[in-house]
Amino acid sequence: MKTNFYKNQSLVLIVDDEPFIRTQLRLALERDGYQIAEARDGLEALILFQQLHPQIVLMDAIMPGMDGFECCIKLQSLDQGKYTPVLMITGLEDQESVDQAFDAGAIDYVTKPIHWPVLRQRVKRLIQQSQLQKQLEAANQELQRLVTIDGLTQVASRRRFEEYFSQEWQRMARDQLPLSLILCDVDYFKSYNDTYGHRAGDRCLQKVAQAIKDSVKRPADLVARYGGEEFAVILPKTEMQGAAILAEKICSVVRKLAIPHSNSQVSGYVTISAGVAADIPQPGSDFQDIISAADRALYQAKIEGRDRFQLSNKQSTYNFSIPRWGA
Repeated sequence: MKTNFYKNQSLVLIVDDEPFIRTQLRLALERDGYQIAEARDGLEALILFQQLHPQIVLMDAIMPGMDGFECCIKLQSLDQGKYTPVLMITGLEDQESVDQAFDAGAIDYVTKPIHWPVLRQRVKRLIQQSQLQKQLEAANQELQRLVTIDGLTQVASRRRFEEYFSQEWQRMARDQLPLSLILCDVDYFKSYNDTYGHRAGDRCLQKVAQAIKDSVKRPADLVARYGGEEFAVILPKTEMQGAAILAEKICSVVRKLAIPHSNSQVSGYVTISAGVAADIPQPGSDFQDIISAADRALYQAKIEGRDRFQLSNKQSTYNFSIPRWGA
């Protein structure tokens, strides 16, 4: 095992059982400013790879013990391995060996005796391609995050809500398990904006969203911004009773924020109303029904005086709310 490191340079892992070949490769690549790590066989290569995370691997195909083909396959199974190009170096030029190299996960190959200008160009090109691929994947991940996260409140977006709800509805239908939905609406929010201004309104929504998010503990539960001042909570594997407990908690924690709202007809602070619906989805059914049920329950909560939650049984709304806090 041999390493030679300089800062801010790409690291090349050379894997070959012949010291002379490793030395030739190292000297050729050091001229182009690469860092070099050397391994004498496939097993040592796997250890070094996980320790050093090289930008490219130059792999001899024929080695005793674990050959280059087997080592390449094992590298691809590692998390970092799927992003790291492997350039196979082989004395075999038959079609079967070439196919075997690519089947093992190699990106390209060069044959012995090595044509050094070709090798250097391929190393440079493969590193550049790998770096561009990583940058593209990072950009795509960030774009996906921006699409699925509401920019103001940093909870899930309406688009993510619909995608996730559809996914969980189908999963619960397949497993015949309950799914609950809570729809929340900030009480008298238009009046709040008119009184305190839109910037204050944005800050209010951010605080409410965070309070709702903090109330939801399970990883599978999703909090989303459903509309302007509306939020939704998807609760897989949850019956009405469990959803009701959470809805009461959400109403309570928002109230405890004590955000002043002088024009609220409920109290002097910002409050929310919530509608709760639950169902065991049936295969092929439409999840819009449970959304409508939760929306009707939310409307009933507003009629009943706001700052409360109301339960629905899908088609009609239970006349149920817990006495509230001197509203």
